Amino acid sequence: MKQILAFTVVTFFAAQYGNAQQKIIAEEEQFWTGYFNQTRFNNKWGIWADVHIRTKENFFNNLSQIVVRPGITYYLSNDLKLTAGYAYINHFPADNHKNISQPEHRPWQQLQFHSKYPRIKLMQWIRLEERFRRKILNDDALADGYNFNFRLRYNILSQFALNRKIPFKPGSFSFVLSNELFINAGREITYNVYDQNRFFAGFHYHINTHDNLQFGYMNLYQQQAAGNKYRNLHVARVFYFHQLDLRKKTTKS
Repeated sequence: MKQILAFTVVTFFAAQYGNAQQKIIAEEEQFWTGYFNQTRFNNKWGIWADVHIRTKENFFNNLSQIVVRPGITYYLSNDLKLTAGYAYINHFPADNHKNISQPEHRPWQQLQFHSKYPRIKLMQWIRLEERFRRKILNDDALADGYNFNFRLRYNILSQFALNRKIPFKPGSFSFVLSNELFINAGREITYNVYDQNRFFAGFHYHINTHDNLQFGYMNLYQQQAAGNKYRNLHVARVFYFHQLDLRKKTTKS
């Protein structure tokens, strides 16, 4: 665990501060909201679904992306699960396609595991994505075909219970820290093997045993395909988590 955290930190700061004199960094403020659902049907099978709306600038001006991401989950155990799914992403007009949206199709596979301690919850996932982004002809038109690359993501999230008596009980808060590192791979990737890093700090409000509201600040630092161009996003983030377990109590493992 310590080695993984050290790797994440070193990679992030090396990408952010190396060759600083050559960098062109665009600063942006965005608002992200999302809904996550994980529903378990029996001891082995369940579904995953998350939907996101993200703004483009000044927190509430225009849209940058909409993401819809369903999946099917296989439970190796209560704390270890595999998910495979498909995501559709609409990239709203941007610098190289100012008057038209760019669609993206993204199959994905994920290994997710949980660790629980008396006052701490730890969640990690490793996700592989296959990204098919529609080619751009000009500001007003899409071209035929797709650009393709792989992307590997490692996410670690920690929750620290703030209530003194019963940790993570309904009506209580927990403090959240998370970091997600993105690495690109593929023939079309030249300069931006390091894609981005997302660091989040905020709070989790435990509405009940299966509904949670998460809110806080996220910093997203991304290297773009040109190599010397970067984005530094300051994001206000609000997520709603809905987890359902439809198993009968007598059949739980």
